[in-house]
Amino acid sequence: MERNHTIIIEVTRGDMVESRHRCHAAIVDSTGKVLDSWGDVDQYIYPRSSIKPLQALPLIETGAADALGVSDPEIALACASHMSEPHHVDTVRAWLDRIGLGPGNLECGGHLPRHEDAAADVIRAGIAPDAAFNNCSGKHSGFLTTAVHLGEATQGYIDDDHPVQARLAAILSDLGGVDLSGSARGHDGCGIPVIGMPLVAMARALARMADPEGLGGPRARAAETIFRCMTTHPEYVRGTGGFDTAAMRAGSGRFATKTGAEGIHAAIVPELNIGIALKIEDGGGRASDVAVGALLGRLGVIDDVGRAALRDFLEVPISNATGRNVGSIRIADGWAE
Repeated sequence: MERNHTIIIEVTRGDMVESRHRCHAAIVDSTGKVLDSWGDVDQYIYPRSSIKPLQALPLIETGAADALGVSDPEIALACASHMSEPHHVDTVRAWLDRIGLGPGNLECGGHLPRHEDAAADVIRAGIAPDAAFNNCSGKHSGFLTTAVHLGEATQGYIDDDHPVQARLAAILSDLGGVDLSGSARGHDGCGIPVIGMPLVAMARALARMADPEGLGGPRARAAETIFRCMTTHPEYVRGTGGFDTAAMRAGSGRFATKTGAEGIHAAIVPELNIGIALKIEDGGGRASDVAVGALLGRLGVIDDVGRAALRDFLEVPISNATGRNVGSIRIADGWAE
């Protein structure tokens, strides 16, 4: 069912709705059929980090992962926007060392951990975060692994004309079923190119991953492997306190989710052969977890136990400086009508 209206996520304080976020969303099956939509799903968006599962496909389908002994947690990390906790950073370092490289080969830059306790530990220790701390360092390690395996230059792998990036562009066009040659271009926070694509095409590409049989060959195995690694090792995809980690644990392997900057979120649901893509219109990331949780709930892939585990993500409590609950972030009534 296609709807002109968007999903509304409300931010309440006391008895009043203080703010509202508008969400555009598409649910698409692996044949490309739009099963449900809200708002303008033909609008071009930058999919940002939500397409990391798609960007990890070459790591496996080229044979690089097998040839260079990439582990399941490392594959999950290749799909991650991690929080730079010790298990994330240490795994990246060990991975790079095994393929004869190091953090200095990563072209994503460094930053403090997103996780508050991990950041405090780094500051207390007087550590200057290198590129291994970047929340995209797992993805970049995957790019480097593929380049090493194929004998490509490891320097400049983030450049638009490098084979690593050419492969990613081809995957988006192929699985999304859209010509992206004339699309808007930019650069992501980690340095790699971003390509504008219709929101519905992003959902279509994710749906193709949800139905590996339709892909065939090495790509089918790659899609299956990525989903298994993400859902078996969700602590590597985000981290402590993160929605994607909590959601995949609550889902018990029924779906994978992946957040992206500027209010983008994605989900892959193999049992239904569908992909979900959504965009919060104003880029408000605080609303995207609520929205994707509501959509997964509507599809029936979150049971009562999972819903209870995700309670504070599905309706996010807002507290003031004294710890008093003063409101919430929630889905508005009537959104599914």
